[in-house]
Amino acid sequence: MTQALVTGAIVSAVYAIVTGEHVGWLVPQTLGLLGLSVALLVAFVGLQAASKAPLLPLRIFRAPGLAAGNLVMALLGAAWIPLWFFLNLYLQTVLDLSAFGSGLALLPMTLVIMVMMVRITGPLIGRFGVKPVLVTGLLALALSLALFSGLPTDGTFLGNVLPISLLAAVGMSLAYIPVTMTGMGGAAPQDMGLASGLINTTYQVGSALGLAVMVSLAASMGGDPDALLSGYQMAFLGAAVVAGIAAVAALALVRGQAAASDVPVG
Repeated sequence: MTQALVTGAIVSAVYAIVTGEHVGWLVPQTLGLLGLSVALLVAFVGLQAASKAPLLPLRIFRAPGLAAGNLVMALLGAAWIPLWFFLNLYLQTVLDLSAFGSGLALLPMTLVIMVMMVRITGPLIGRFGVKPVLVTGLLALALSLALFSGLPTDGTFLGNVLPISLLAAVGMSLAYIPVTMTGMGGAAPQDMGLASGLINTTYQVGSALGLAVMVSLAASMGGDPDALLSGYQMAFLGAAVVAGIAAVAALALVRGQAAASDVPVG
């Protein structure tokens, strides 16, 4: 029952956002779906508060950093997934790459993320602390998305896509681990599994809602071929704003954590 409530809330919100551009934002369908989403979410929270064995014990939200970490993680997903989605569309519909070629074009991003997360992000956190690395990563992601919003019709992969995509990969690599640490760091040992599941779920929910919003923004530019690129650019710009909001939220809400070099020894 509780799983159905939270799933229904998410599905209702995403469907309302995706269809809002076509049917209107202030019509009964859109407002009703958004109202239903809120009502289901409230019902879910109420049931969790009253249950003796809740799926999501609300006490976990008293953990320091958990709320801030989940908020920033949702915003990170809402910026990152639209980047991949619309960059794939740009590569295939504007640069005329095949689906396989588009996948190969995104391989450098994946490799940079793998290498940085395994070899570089951890030492940077140890030296500078969680918050500076997190904010730097989010700002780099926001900058890359802003640059993507200027992609031209006659662009090339090497000249216009590759450099910006590598900057985006650096931003994601610097942001993901610190925000995960923030969302889990204050949880009690018996709640670590719950905190991990919660922040991963938050990323998925943020991704779905963010993509729905950016698709709606892109669709608002029109559906004819000449408007496709304008739609992609609008979606990239919207995602850049989300990443910028995430950076501000991290700067304001995430508690500073001392770097390893600042911790007294002995």
